[in-house]
Amino acid sequence: MKSVNKVAIIGTGVIGASWAAFYLSKGFQVSAFDPAADAELNLTTRVQSYLLDLFELEEHKQGDSESYITGLLNNLRFYQNIADAVKDADFIQENGPERIDLKKQLYVQLTQNCPEDTIIASSSSGLKISDIQQDCVYPERIVLGHPFNPPHLLPLVEIIGGEKTHTKYIQDAFEFYQSLGKKPILIQKEVKGHVANRLQSAIWREAFYLVSEGVCSAEDIDTAITNGPGLRWAIFGPYLNMQLANQQGFKAAMHHLGEPMSEWWADMKPYTLTEEKIEMLDDATQHFVNSLGGKNLQLLRNQALLKTLKMRAELDLP
Repeated sequence: MKSVNKVAIIGTGVIGASWAAFYLSKGFQVSAFDPAADAELNLTTRVQSYLLDLFELEEHKQGDSESYITGLLNNLRFYQNIADAVKDADFIQENGPERIDLKKQLYVQLTQNCPEDTIIASSSSGLKISDIQQDCVYPERIVLGHPFNPPHLLPLVEIIGGEKTHTKYIQDAFEFYQSLGKKPILIQKEVKGHVANRLQSAIWREAFYLVSEGVCSAEDIDTAITNGPGLRWAIFGPYLNMQLANQQGFKAAMHHLGEPMSEWWADMKPYTLTEEKIEMLDDATQHFVNSLGGKNLQLLRNQALLKTLKMRAELDLP
């Protein structure tokens, strides 16, 4: 892979700004573009907040947080048009709207204005790269680089190419993210929603169903996850947890739990969100939120993530 000095961030909402902070913290020059009228101000405000998270995460950093943030912000430049933002970019992280029509138009612009060997990585949560790259020039360098929110903290990046992507660029993207301390995974087959979002969506599906059917409250669901499996999932995933579920390992655990799990799966009914269900679930969620007394949930989440990430690093968890 060619040397990367400048990273272009296209789309500077919550995800794009988080990516911008991450790349700045790794020493890159960052160029940014977003057509929204207030995009530049919002980007600067968000990046400052995210860089403070990263300063706290790496306790060995010298000096104070204010000088650290100010120094890195000098490497961030916002452009008023997309061509200027990407014309000399060595790597592009795209974070546009999750609509295939807009995505395809955006990639025509990107590929016409950036160097032909610059990897363009999409943060798309569910769209397929094969659909995005159809009308592009040099489509072989377009890959999925899907993070988990917030990407300046969470290490996961899902990587896959489309039908026209060359294997070289997929491997280059993998190695690039890995070199920055990310935990990339290579997806071997395109599916809607990729991997992590499909797993997350399966939990959400049952969580929404159980509340809709009056089995329990929204608060009960969150308590069940955060005080049960969620604690284990922050350490090991489903396979290693199943390995530990029985003294004889995975196969013995499956022989023990396989039959009842099959019965639970059979009992899970098809579930489709309607506007009526969304309203009901929103009411349940707002009741839960209001019961917390105005706590800053995003701040609490990020503080907990910082401590969890430090713990994982100390224990060298996979």
